Amino acid sequence: MRLFAAVLPPADIADELAAEVARLRALPGADGLRWTGRPGWHFTLAFYGEVDDDLVPELSERLGRAAHRSAPFALSVRGGGQFGRGRALWAGAAGDVPALGLLAGRAEAAARKAGVDRGEHRRYKAHLTLARSRDAVDVRPYVEELDAFEGRTWTVGELALVRSSLPRSGVPGEQPRYEPVGRWALGGAG
Repeated sequence: MRLFAAVLPPADIADELAAEVARLRALPGADGLRWTGRPGWHFTLAFYGEVDDDLVPELSERLGRAAHRSAPFALSVRGGGQFGRGRALWAGAAGDVPALGLLAGRAEAAARKAGVDRGEHRRYKAHLTLARSRDAVDVRPYVEELDAFEGRTWTVGELALVRSSLPRSGVPGEQPRYEPVGRWALGGAG
């Protein structure tokens, strides 16, 4: 199954972000982007790709340990940027971003120790993908609008293992489906 570890924003934070995304979608040229639906909003900690079903129990156990060793921390959605000359538009993070990075490192290590093939290692960049494009797009107006955005702070209290199912129908605009298959409280709380 196709899996990744993530921090999922709570509903009230997603509500704030939805209002900002609605503003962005009203800008000229916004219809040229494929906007990520609200169910797809998350801060990816580690992307695992296709994981053999036999490795999932070990991965889950190790993610549980990683969560237990990580204390809850404050985070907010703030600002934004782009990857690949406008191929991805994202919202950034503020608050205890080092703690988010540490949790990402632990999620990476959990996969490695569980035997999940990670491929090449990329430096972690905290982001929540808002839109994508197949072609290079000038997203500077969107990034400039996002510069002024800062949502409310919340306390991150859990790590999630999420399954993503890619669209198969071929219908334009169809979104991947995301389903949490595991959740672990940070710091052993709860």
